[in-house]
Amino acid sequence: MADTTTPTTPASSTNTTDISADPTGLPVVVIGAGPVGLAAAAHLVERGLDPLVLEAGPAVGAAIRDWGHTRLFSPWRYNVDAAAARLLEPAGWVTPDPEALPTGAELVEEYLQPLAATKALASRIRTGARVIAVSRAGIDKTRTAGRQDTPFLVRIAHADGTVEDLSARAVLDASGTWGQPNPLGQAGLEAPGEAAARAAGRITTALPDVLGADRARFAGQHVLVVGAGHSAANTLLELGTLAQDTPGTRISWAVRTADVTRVYGGEDRDELAARGALGTRLRHLVETGTIQVHPSFTITAFTTTGLGMMVQASSPAGEERLVVDVVVAATGFRPALGMLSELRLELDPAVEAPRQLGPLIDPEFHSCGSVAPHGENMLSHPEPGFYIVGMKSYGRAPTFLLATGYEQVRSVSAWLAGDAAAARNVELVLPATGVCSTDASAASGSNCCS
Repeated sequence: MADTTTPTTPASSTNTTDISADPTGLPVVVIGAGPVGLAAAAHLVERGLDPLVLEAGPAVGAAIRDWGHTRLFSPWRYNVDAAAARLLEPAGWVTPDPEALPTGAELVEEYLQPLAATKALASRIRTGARVIAVSRAGIDKTRTAGRQDTPFLVRIAHADGTVEDLSARAVLDASGTWGQPNPLGQAGLEAPGEAAARAAGRITTALPDVLGADRARFAGQHVLVVGAGHSAANTLLELGTLAQDTPGTRISWAVRTADVTRVYGGEDRDELAARGALGTRLRHLVETGTIQVHPSFTITAFTTTGLGMMVQASSPAGEERLVVDVVVAATGFRPALGMLSELRLELDPAVEAPRQLGPLIDPEFHSCGSVAPHGENMLSHPEPGFYIVGMKSYGRAPTFLLATGYEQVRSVSAWLAGDAAAARNVELVLPATGVCSTDASAASGSNCCS
């Protein structure tokens, strides 16, 4: 997945590559070489189109490598795209045990790296190519005449500071959201002192390697985990194991809701056994007092003291102050939309997903036991030929699964190849969590999927 945070444009001149007035024959640019981006490339190749995958990181799956120690709760059968498998099998690739649970590192090493190395894709992937803007060649978003027939302009920044413009017939943004964590403060804003605390290393990113590379950072410390999703649950479980091995390790868990029972999920009713077991184990750590829960905890400020870092919060009981050594931010992510400012987008005002998709995935209202099948039609924008796919297509909603992204790019690729019937024929089967109602009103306020 590409990190699309927009840097300051270097002073060096911009190189322009293959900007023409006719998009015919130009590549389809895919932003991000994560699972969905590479799946998009596989489907495009299978359809006879020419993909060009641009990855900001130094290698494919760069974002996943950051949390490679974490084991997925979805088995291999949900994590391998069909078109990708068809590219891999002639090269001698053997499908992993469909019921086994890979770590992030295994997903990269056993699937993404071999996929990227196939003859069909190897020459079509460029790493170290950070996309900083997408527009139309020679025109801005106010220009309508001839817009649909004008190639896209994709601007990339290289590590050496140079900037290059590429042209494309279509663009699929599969850059994900990993580089855009939600702030910890109230109202969707950073709390006073939060930026300084992050810069000082007092606040970590989601999914640190608690039992591995980052162990020394947490052992014997008072750790506050903020968040109520599966990233928070995974970190809390690892901290629970660390606390057993290292006396003096204290664990606090802050959530904005009044209770944490929904985080336990479906437990034994979850079709993904690992996801259900995660909730059961977490409940045990809370009930035995290993984890101290702080419900209705709305952070208002961070202050560094001689004893550590003071986290100030408001709650129904009044102002709370908690002194900790380190905070793990597990409050989710949001899409980086700045690089798309010259495109005509139509986004849901709440979750910042494509407008038609937004109401179906809004965690405040939708039922997450199932996600309605959706493809090109629901992902389209007023900008013909541009699509946001994968995790980024869900905007701020935290309910995405890889299988969803694979069906998205299959449909979009079919549409770009002129097969409207295949694009419209979307199918999606997702495992139930065991707790979500099929009645959207009954599920109101429940954010139970990941």
